[in-house]
Parts: sequence; C-alpha cells; structure tokens
Amino acid sequence: MKVAVLSGGVGGARFLRGLMGVVDPVNVSIIGNVADDIEVLGLHVSPDLDSILYTLAGLGDDERGWGRAAETWHALEVVSSLGGESWFSLGDRDLGLHLVRTQLLREGRSLSEVTEQLAHAVGLEAALLPATDAPVRTFVETPAGTFPFQTWFVARRHRDEVDAVHYAGAPDAEPAPGVLEALESADVIVIAPSNPYVSIGPILAVEPIRAAFERRAVPSVAVSPLVGGRAVKGPADRMLKRLQGGTTPGHVASCYDGLIDSLVVDEADADESFARTTPRMVVTRTLMTDADAARRLAAAVLDAAGAPA
Repeated sequence: MKVAVLSGGVGGARFLRGLMGVVDPVNVSIIGNVADDIEVLGLHVSPDLDSILYTLAGLGDDERGWGRAAETWHALEVVSSLGGESWFSLGDRDLGLHLVRTQLLREGRSLSEVTEQLAHAVGLEAALLPATDAPVRTFVETPAGTFPFQTWFVARRHRDEVDAVHYAGAPDAEPAPGVLEALESADVIVIAPSNPYVSIGPILAVEPIRAAFERRAVPSVAVSPLVGGRAVKGPADRMLKRLQGGTTPGHVASCYDGLIDSLVVDEADADESFARTTPRMVVTRTLMTDADAARRLAAAVLDAAGAPA
C-alpha cells in the first residue's frame, strides 16, 4: 500500500513517525511545506522539512518539540554578542545541516535534490519531497500589518490575530519532481494534523497539487489538528475561530472543502451536529502522547480510508 502525506512540521512529523510504525516507510511519500522557509545569517532554513527529517531519523528534540536533540547554542551566543541576527534560534548541530543545504543550493542544486541527499544521509527510507522548488512564501495579514510568516510566528510569537493569509509565488509555482507522481500513484492520501492555513494551505496553493486532489480516485483523509477545540501547539485554533468562524469538526473540514472524504477528529471534538456524509467524521484519540499513541492514530487514519494497517 502506497501512502502520500501532506505535512507541516511538528504535529505532522509526530504523525508520520506513527505512520512508519504501521506502513513500510518505502511506501510513504511525504509532501512537505516549504512556504515558511527563511534565510537566517545567510543560510537557507527549511523548518518543516527539517522537523520531519529530524523526527523520522530519531534526531529530534521531543521535549522541546523542534530542532535537534542534545543541542548546544554556542554559535548563537556569539552571534548575539556581536549584535547579529539571533531572534531565530539555530543550534550548533542544526547549523551543520543548514550550511550543507545552503552550499548545495548555491552550487545550483534544487531544493528537492538537496532534500533527497540530506534524507539519504540520515537514513530516511520514506520519500521526503518539498511541495515545490519555487520560492513560495507565506505572509500573514494582521491588524498590526502584514508580516512574513516567521516574523509573525517566531519574532512576534504569533500574538497578532490573523485576518488573511497569502502565499507569495504560489500562482506560478510548479510541484517539485515526484510530487504529482506520489499523489497519482498513492492508494491513500492523508493530510497530517497540521495548521490548515500556514502548513497545508501553502501546499494546496500550488495549483497542480490541488488539481491532483480534486481528480483523485483514491480515499483522502485529513486529521484535525485540534483536541477539545484547542490546538495542541501553535495558533491553529485562533486562526480557525477568526477566519473560519469556529473550531468544530465542520469548521476544520471546510478548510478542505472538496478535497477530503473523511475527517479524523479527537473524542473530545465529537460533534453529533456534524452530519455531513462528505466528509465523513471519524472519532478516535488523536493526542500523540507517545509512539504507541501515534501508531494507533495512524492505524485509525488508514482504517478511515478503508485501507488495512
């Protein structure tokens, strides 16, 4: 069974780790968000791709939820002491990856080629595919102004309410090599528990990817990123309330109108009023407290798609 997964960073990466426990990783293709990529100190950083890479390779910091385990921060301390750009935290181990990525990109390699090399180097068996090699970037419109995603999310700690989200470069972007093939050859398509606006939205803003969803001939299942109407981490609940009008399963499903057949939600979000037949609501425990919980969620998602785990 082949599975194609659209994913953002932390929540998506945890789900993917569970999925690898119930599906042979060689049959999994991960289409990752790149619209929150940023240049820091001259280095190209791909936060969502890196979260997936580190988590699946067993290198991630589970306690912090992002970055490398056993990290140190000496380089950033020096940067700060010299008056350099230090608001975006890059650990010493993390810097090594960004140095290699940036060098390869400057040599003319595409982001998808570089990502493949990095994934191979850390022993990743699943295919990790940037949604696009084009420089798509997310901007959020707030009462305080319009900001690049990382400025709003990290520097401003996403304190500003969001009135609109824009994906600069998306109208002209083409899917990275392998992305459409992964979607078209999949037996199941999954949208991981990620923010619909800033993690999944930029992927679907690449029109050929959205078109592939619309013409799919296989089940498509999304996992709600909410538990009890609240985001486990990040501003997804606040964004849904402001942009979609609420945080019920119906509000989450409306973000993927016409793109999914089932929506997997947590027991705390079971909504009897959500009586739509498409998408179908599937209720289970979605909080990934440990590896076993993540595997159980992945199995429930495949079951919702009618695929054996």
